[in-house]
Amino acid sequence: MKSPLIPALLLSLASSAAEGPRQSIEKLDPALDALLASDAKIETISDGGYTWSEGPAWYKGRVVFSDVPNNVAYQWKEGDAMASVFLKPSGTDEASPTQGSNGLAVDGEGRLLLCQHGARRVARLGGDGKFLPLATKNHEGARFNSPNDLCVARDGSVYFTDPPYGLPKGEKSETQYHGVYKLAPDGKVTLVTKDLQWPNGIALSIDQKSLYLAVSDGKNPRVATCALDGSGLRDVFLAAQLKAQGRPGSCDGLKLDERGNIWTTGPGGVLILSPEGKHLGSLMLGQPSANLAWGDDGRTLYVTSKDRLLRVRTKVKGAGY
Repeated sequence: MKSPLIPALLLSLASSAAEGPRQSIEKLDPALDALLASDAKIETISDGGYTWSEGPAWYKGRVVFSDVPNNVAYQWKEGDAMASVFLKPSGTDEASPTQGSNGLAVDGEGRLLLCQHGARRVARLGGDGKFLPLATKNHEGARFNSPNDLCVARDGSVYFTDPPYGLPKGEKSETQYHGVYKLAPDGKVTLVTKDLQWPNGIALSIDQKSLYLAVSDGKNPRVATCALDGSGLRDVFLAAQLKAQGRPGSCDGLKLDERGNIWTTGPGGVLILSPEGKHLGSLMLGQPSANLAWGDDGRTLYVTSKDRLLRVRTKVKGAGY
């Protein structure tokens, strides 16, 4: 018999079965009260029938996100009835049936960075609307698998994960591992670690001394941390128990808030963890969910959840605001 995780409180039902998956806020620890108001609402703000919405980023007053299989990036801003096409294609220079962009981020100069599955690279969107490749080969001269998610350090370095999920059909991996890499401001690419299979979401710790990584291992979904001084990896949170309860989804994308708490997609929706990995609560979204990012004034959390874009107001700002 499964041992269900019984929530201390279910808050703010935000949708009915007729509107879509049942959504709620699960409170497991009183510490959640400092992060979410008791009347917080989960809102569906765009349901455009996306195949797999991913990688949101707050960019020039709007949230931009990827629909990976369709090679399109969408945009949504307050007042829009639905999201509209922002980039098509999003993951290749020319129209292509291969997968598009996945994780998105904004650098210190306000420029949009993209992990592009189809082109197997990390790129930047130029002012002319064209893509500028930033990293196409790893430290050994091999092509990347399919860069998946990325984050930007205060010194301008870009860290990204490279699992093989988005390898274009008919193309093969040129590495025997799923790397986590650093792209320095001078363009040099170095390997951070190759000791994880299925690294996915990525975020820097508040002190910028380590990386948090969402690991989409089917047998052992989890959040891990990797020290940038080379001292190794350790697990922060194991999500297999939640997966065993039948909660949909896996560890995928993650971000930190200003206090160092970890907000990661995982079984059930979005898991909210303390910096030490204690499970404080969850945004229960009723379907597999991919990634998240803060926007607006830093206290609106946007979530890409399968075929829709959601948001919820938080009492804390995202890290970096």
